[in-house]
Amino acid sequence: MRGVGAASIPGRLGARTTRPALLWWGWAAALFLLYAAVGARRQALIRTTGYDLGIFEQAVKAYAQLRAPVAPLRGDGFNLLGDHFHPVLVVLAPLYRLAPSPYTLLFAQAALLALAVVPLARRARQALGRRAAHVIAFAYGLSWGIASAVAFDFHEVCFAVPLVSYALEALALRRWRAAVAWAAPLLLVKEDLGLTLAAVGGYIAWKGRRRLGLATAAAGLLGSALEFKVLMPFFSPAGTYAHAANLEPAHGSLLATLAFAPLDAVRPEVKATTLVLVFAPAALIALRSPLAWIAAPTLGWRMLSQNPFHWGTSFHYTAVLMPVVLAAMTDALAPYRRSGDALGRRHVRASLATTAAVTLVLIPSFPLAQLVHRSTWRSTAHIAAARDLLRRIPDGATVAASNRLAPQLTSRTDVVLFPTYPVHWRLYDTDAAAVPPPSTQWIVYDRVPAESWPYPPGYWPYPKDRQEAELMKAEQAYGYRIVAQRDGITLLRR
Repeated sequence: MRGVGAASIPGRLGARTTRPALLWWGWAAALFLLYAAVGARRQALIRTTGYDLGIFEQAVKAYAQLRAPVAPLRGDGFNLLGDHFHPVLVVLAPLYRLAPSPYTLLFAQAALLALAVVPLARRARQALGRRAAHVIAFAYGLSWGIASAVAFDFHEVCFAVPLVSYALEALALRRWRAAVAWAAPLLLVKEDLGLTLAAVGGYIAWKGRRRLGLATAAAGLLGSALEFKVLMPFFSPAGTYAHAANLEPAHGSLLATLAFAPLDAVRPEVKATTLVLVFAPAALIALRSPLAWIAAPTLGWRMLSQNPFHWGTSFHYTAVLMPVVLAAMTDALAPYRRSGDALGRRHVRASLATTAAVTLVLIPSFPLAQLVHRSTWRSTAHIAAARDLLRRIPDGATVAASNRLAPQLTSRTDVVLFPTYPVHWRLYDTDAAAVPPPSTQWIVYDRVPAESWPYPPGYWPYPKDRQEAELMKAEQAYGYRIVAQRDGITLLRR
């Protein structure tokens, strides 16, 4: 009898130790399904874009074919490593080789963003308890920063989110080498993330091992400098950093720009709103933790950028900050839980309740709410017309397509944007005197403006009258003939 009882103990202990894992892996599975549903429906409803899903698919497709990541949508012969430094995309090549589709990228992004909840929930359960772990997982998974990334195509930053999340868990546990190991690959994700690696190093130098921390900070700073100054200009056909205009001094000189930086970081008011909203999912409690400083590099370059797209809440720019905010909140509340007194416990409960409430209140204003809209689950005559006309384009053809039609074609054709953009690799320049003539076999143009977050209904990259003029010119001057027209979509062939 004793032997039987003793033998049964490991089984009972094993059951207890595996149940917590079901908490965070269960959340990861649920979030993956949620994010995958958003991405898949946007692609099915022709709400994704050539800029950026099509561009990234072209790069991954090239890697899968053992070629340099040239993305014709980004410009003629443009190596995408000259746009942003993200060699990490090569890890998607085997998956894309097996399943050549934009859905491969969208599902990979969903999985990576969902994976980031695992260390956050695990650390929250250890420091604050099981119920707190559910709240932290909920606040991260349905946070507006992640929602904004999920609902705008695919971006390389999805690789950074779990790396940062695991690095933060290691920092909280004072596992310094593990934190460096998780954060170091950020240098392969995007050029600015070397600054985040440097912030991780600074935290380690302050809280733990000084030499390791300083070496990590130096590696991050030097890595980003090398990518900005050497690697991206080397790969860019223009020979310069493609986004250098975003970093130009705002006040004419570097000294004046630094002097005004504190004010410029909160004006115009959209910047201040974004700064508040970044920490809102943690009810601002995250600001009590030194881990919140890991967010400083990303917030800094965004608020001081000359590109207004970086200031607001749309797009993917906030995704990497969400793990920082929730990990910092857990860190800030942990001492109250450890204190054991009733007041400390009430403070933890009230803080978590506030976080859950703020997350719930923000959900309707951001893209995850799309899943409860009827329009998300219904097709339209316009979508049917688009699919019918796109099927007429043979595999392997060269096509100039409207922005929202491009990712419907990138897996099986060679696609550029119609009308041509950017001209001579210059982003955001739509005032060129002459748009280069199309040189593809096919043109497919959609004159119906799609209504889809984060863009309002409208025309991009050129106004409607200019796009119509380029379409007329293609027919009258460049030898294209109309093959079919249906529901505002025109298909032409040279």
